[in-house]
Amino acid sequence: MDDLFLLAQERSYLAQFATSLAIGLLIGLERERSPAARAGLRTFALVAMFGTLAAMLSFKAQTPWLLICGLLLVGIMVIASYRDKRDAPEDPGTTTVAAILICYGLGAMVWYEESTLAVMLAIITTILLYFKTELQGITQNLTRKDLISILQFAVLSFIILPILPDKNYGPFDAFNPYQIWLMIVLISGVSLVGYIALRFVGQRYGAVLLGVLGGLASSTAITLMFSRRASKNPDFINLAAIVILLGNLTAQLRPVLISAIIFPVVVPDLLLVLGGGFLLGLISALFWWKEFSQQQIIPMPDTKNPAELTTAMGFGLLYAAVLFLSGWLSDIAGSSGLYAVAIISGLVKVDAVTLSSLRLLELGKLGIAEIVIAITLATIANLVFKLGLAFFVGNASLVKRCTTSTIAIIAGMVGTLFLISPSYF
Repeated sequence: MDDLFLLAQERSYLAQFATSLAIGLLIGLERERSPAARAGLRTFALVAMFGTLAAMLSFKAQTPWLLICGLLLVGIMVIASYRDKRDAPEDPGTTTVAAILICYGLGAMVWYEESTLAVMLAIITTILLYFKTELQGITQNLTRKDLISILQFAVLSFIILPILPDKNYGPFDAFNPYQIWLMIVLISGVSLVGYIALRFVGQRYGAVLLGVLGGLASSTAITLMFSRRASKNPDFINLAAIVILLGNLTAQLRPVLISAIIFPVVVPDLLLVLGGGFLLGLISALFWWKEFSQQQIIPMPDTKNPAELTTAMGFGLLYAAVLFLSGWLSDIAGSSGLYAVAIISGLVKVDAVTLSSLRLLELGKLGIAEIVIAITLATIANLVFKLGLAFFVGNASLVKRCTTSTIAIIAGMVGTLFLISPSYF
């Protein structure tokens, strides 16, 4: 029995060292591509296994100093190898030194039964090393406005949010400062991703990404800007119709994404209903795509920074108001009151209806069916509002295209809602 136990233990050790070897080879394979790097495939593989060996000896000897000394030894050896390096002064080797130290740490993690996390971190490390040029290009293209956007989001997330009380106040326990601000951070984060991505890739990759990323940032801003352009330039109508439609289709997915983060149990029903509208809208987009010219110069929409404090506070007040009105009217008039609030507030922002409905579901005041209907009504109201923008700002040809697409999306949502959930009504 003892021999079998020792054999099983040795096989376990062998598996751990094999994992370390794989981690070292993965990172080392990327470093081998760099002619300036003095550590490659073999060095990284050996360092990873040395990390596991040092952790094993440290564990057996019941002292952390062997592991610490191993880390210091690896660091000193690698730094010394770059100290007299003169053949490529533009690369001091700091990235490779950091990668080797991480590789050593990952090898140690494998010994302490964190193999899955170690492999994930190794993959992330390799990605960061491989995409050096792309990451440098992003940082060089960041404007002062972009940096301010990121810093403002950091203030919202890591300075204001942690100090707010996580307690329910007021009627229906609807006002929770921490929860309200958390929703502000969530919406600002989703919009900021679209906002930053729009700056980098929207114009470069054409109407599809412009519509998708614009819808993620602000589908209303996309509709307003392209309607104005279409009214001044008739040749711009097909492009404007495509971009506006794609922006609306992306906006369809925002409630699903938000629900998946906050309350995933709602996602199946919500995805089916909104997905029905998305499918018919996509068919409409393919129809208009045939008339679209890829050679047109695509202007960038002037979307507002979603992480600005005034923008965040405005959304927070809207969310709190919708939350209170939804709870109050649903208590007085049942689901009819909730639906009235959804239609009115959906004209401005579907996100507020989505978040407030999910919050009331969490408090046990609403059911899933009521939430799906409320979000669907808010989405329809928002589509009608943006169609109104195109009507007043654009021209007849654009309105015709937008009307056809809007009707298709609404028909898809309503039809799916009645088809899959007759019990809702």
